[in-house]
Amino acid sequence: MTQTKVKSRILSILEDKIQLLETDEGAIYLVGPIMLPVNLYGETVNFQWYCWLKCEEITDDFDRIIEKLSSDNLAELQQSSVLTYGDFSNGDDAIIRMHSICHTGDIFGSKRCDCGFQLKQSMKNIVEHGTGALFYLANHEGRGIGLFSKAMAYILQENDYDTVEANEALGFVDDSRNYSDAISVLKALRSKPVTLMTNNPKKLAALKKAGLPVSGREPLWGDRSEFNERYLETKVNRSGHIGEEKTADI
Repeated sequence: MTQTKVKSRILSILEDKIQLLETDEGAIYLVGPIMLPVNLYGETVNFQWYCWLKCEEITDDFDRIIEKLSSDNLAELQQSSVLTYGDFSNGDDAIIRMHSICHTGDIFGSKRCDCGFQLKQSMKNIVEHGTGALFYLANHEGRGIGLFSKAMAYILQENDYDTVEANEALGFVDDSRNYSDAISVLKALRSKPVTLMTNNPKKLAALKKAGLPVSGREPLWGDRSEFNERYLETKVNRSGHIGEEKTADI
C-alpha cells in the first residue's frame, strides 16, 4: 500500500472523531468519543473519553493536524480531556465535575490534599446519577502554578506557610486557573442544564458567566485527615470555598 493510501485510510478512520471548535485565541481540536473501561472501586464502568488540543492554527484540514503530531512533541506538553457517562448530550439531568489535575493526589494518593478523593468520588457520583461528565484539566496543577512550583510551595508549607501564602511567596496569585477551554468543550457536547460538583464558587461563576445553564451545585467534601486539615480550612477561610456545612445550591 502506498504512503498516500495509508494516509488516506488513517484520515478516513479519524476524521469523523475530530471536531474543530473555534475560539478567540485559535482553535480547540476535540477527539472522541472513545470507549474507556475504567476500574472504579473494583467494578468495570464504561465511560466515553474525549481529549482536546489547543492550537493557534484554525483549519478543518485534519490531515495537516495529524501530520504535525509527531513533530510537536506533545508528550512534553499537557492536554486536557473529559470522560462522559450515559447520554450526556441529550439526557435531561446531568452532573459534571471540572477537576484540576493533581499529580500527587490523583496519581500517588497523597493525603496532603483531597484531590484524589474528589476525583474518584465525582466519577462514582456520575455513574450513580446515570448521566454526567468529568473534565480533567491538565494545565491546572497547583491551582495553575505547575508541578515544579507546587513542589517548592509544599516545602514552604512544611515551614508554616499556608497554601495561599506559599503560592504568593513564589510570585503567583492564589488561583490562576482558567476554565474557558473546558467550557468551549462542554458547549460542544451539551446544551442542556448541568449540576456542578464543586466547593469552589469561582467554577460556578465561570460557567454562569459563559452563559451555560446551571441547574444546581453539589458539594464534594471528604477524606479529611491530620495531613490536610489546614489545607481544607485554608480553602474556606482564605480562598472562598463553600464550607462543608453548606448544602447544595446554585
